[in-house]
Amino acid sequence: MEPRELELFTTSELVAELMRRKTFLGVVVQSATEMKNGWDPDQMFRVHFNSNLTREEAARLLDVVATTLDREWCD
Repeated sequence: MEPRELELFTTSELVAELMRRKTFLGVVVQSATEMKNGWDPDQMFRVHFNSNLTREEAARLLDVVATTLDREWCD
């Protein structure tokens, strides 16, 4: 797929495609609304994961990511 082809799909369609893939092991964090005006600290998010992870595993993955970000990126 060429990068320009991605422009033809909505974010929801791209997330849905990832969730259908049996080889996808991860979590997608998506803004609940379009973020055209930049970061809003009160922004709501949707968390997507497929059957490759349980709810507990997805939560643990997000916790590990958050801890790593705090430790390595937020000085």
